[in-house]
Amino acid sequence: MSTTSNSGTKNISEKTKITIEDPVAAGKVASDLVKRMQRYGVTGDTAKMLLCIGTDRSTGDCLGPLVGSKIDLMGQDFFAVYGTLDNPVHASNLKETLEQINKLYQNPFIIAVDACLGRLESVGCIHLGDGSLLPGAGVNKDLPPVGQIHITGIVNVGGYMEYMILQNTRLNLVMRLADTIVGGLSKAIRQFEQENAEKV
Repeated sequence: MSTTSNSGTKNISEKTKITIEDPVAAGKVASDLVKRMQRYGVTGDTAKMLLCIGTDRSTGDCLGPLVGSKIDLMGQDFFAVYGTLDNPVHASNLKETLEQINKLYQNPFIIAVDACLGRLESVGCIHLGDGSLLPGAGVNKDLPPVGQIHITGIVNVGGYMEYMILQNTRLNLVMRLADTIVGGLSKAIRQFEQENAEKV
């Protein structure tokens, strides 16, 4: 579970907030994501990482691995995916995973995906923003910031007893958030590739 940081980033813009109740939520996620990637100068040749953070041992914190697994099952080759239900990326192996990514790829562009706790009125919303995630900050863990862009799903209300809140989060809500994010990522891949093809 993350909080966000804008330190050391460029082109900082407002966060985009999209509710899963919006019938065109996935399209809005895609459009916003493609614009942010283009602003960062991402091209077809850029090594694009999807770093999905969380654990399947906690209902509220399994959003990242769910997204990673669903994208992995699509068989796409646009993103290299790290963090699935089979191989989650969490507090114990995040630093090691980042080291592996930086060894394998030159100047990788990382989109970080994680669950977040927030205000009651934001539960069920997806936030997209420039800047890094601070994984584990919501539960007082000191981990390195990750990502040039972040996508967070607000899974429950924060402010007290975070571990207990995450354990008692409804799986249905987490699944709906994951499906909307995956739908947005899928549309973003098609939109990005189409726009790049038109430039050639």
